[in-house]
Amino acid sequence: MRVDLHTHSIFSDGELIPAELVRRAAVLRHDAIAITDHVDMTNVDHVVTNLVKAAELSDDTIRVIPGVEITHVHPTKMAKVIKRAKELGAEWIVVHGETLAEPVAKGTNRAAARNPDVDVLAHPGLITEKDVDAAVDNDVILEITGRSWHNITNGYVADIARQFGAKVVINSDAHAPGDLMKEEAAMNVALGAGMTRKEATRAVNGLPAEILKRLCP
Repeated sequence: MRVDLHTHSIFSDGELIPAELVRRAAVLRHDAIAITDHVDMTNVDHVVTNLVKAAELSDDTIRVIPGVEITHVHPTKMAKVIKRAKELGAEWIVVHGETLAEPVAKGTNRAAARNPDVDVLAHPGLITEKDVDAAVDNDVILEITGRSWHNITNGYVADIARQFGAKVVINSDAHAPGDLMKEEAAMNVALGAGMTRKEATRAVNGLPAEILKRLCP
């Protein structure tokens, strides 16, 4: 099963309208795709309203999950933006973690890890043990990413997630057509991060299947 829980359309900085993004994912034999465009307090209403419409692209071959990626929002304001996104119909909440590739505000990982309304902490960089522990307590999933530059700490994230028993998924963070990953590519990202084959299979297939069953019964 291939489920990508972190992608972007033209409603933020992606290259494709939702219909083409979904079609390309379907051609790659994805079972589901979450469209999680970047939002803050200025654009959350516009983005979520339109991505809820994009969920109508779902058919017998692929399910479309409307979501958001809370991006560069100050930790003290994050909960407010998440609440608004969920009120508008966002079904999947990703938070843009403290990747080493961008100057994300210190404390972002901690705020996300402590919020049970967050589903995935994306590319969390050199996340601390304390924040991983909080993520476990609040059922926040850590991301191993296929995205260039964000992926430079994949090995660290995989290792610390193993130590604390944190849940892990493999996402593309796709912004362009070529960023979407087939199942084999996602497995390679996981194995390249130092995960065992059993761990990789769980992150690529097992956990996403459970999530999809919950979101799209």
